[in-house]
Amino acid sequence: MKSLTVSIDVPQTPEQVYDFLDVTAHHERFTNHYLTDWHYSGPARGIGSCATVTAALGGTKTDVTIEVVEAEAPRRIVERNISAAGRRLAHGTYVIEPLPTGASRVSFTYAWARAPLADRLLAPAVRAMMQRANRTVMQRLAIELSRHVSAAGC
Repeated sequence: MKSLTVSIDVPQTPEQVYDFLDVTAHHERFTNHYLTDWHYSGPARGIGSCATVTAALGGTKTDVTIEVVEAEAPRRIVERNISAAGRRLAHGTYVIEPLPTGASRVSFTYAWARAPLADRLLAPAVRAMMQRANRTVMQRLAIELSRHVSAAGC
């Protein structure tokens, strides 16, 4: 299945964005409109940080294991997502690019490595649903970044 990418520009520096995204528990704050029942394992941040969640999209629910498998501060974080009893394998990649103003462009790419037959048959609808959900994720990320940086006094 073809990957999808969503992006947003935020006023925070790449270092501030990375510091926030590197903590797996922070992701619950901006994805909990469709990812619920978060349970964490492994380190709080970095490679090996892991969460098990319930994804609810398109009238279906599935358990998803999300594990950070690559991290390159302050530029990139790659998560491996396994769901549908192992029949769905995907990678979510956050890329943080500096903007000339000192702000950042945050992009998230979701790429399927393996998908169940139903996903493949309904690929255009699945991609559209994921695109909408992840656009909302980016909007909510911008809000949560602002709250986090303000609370930290940065």
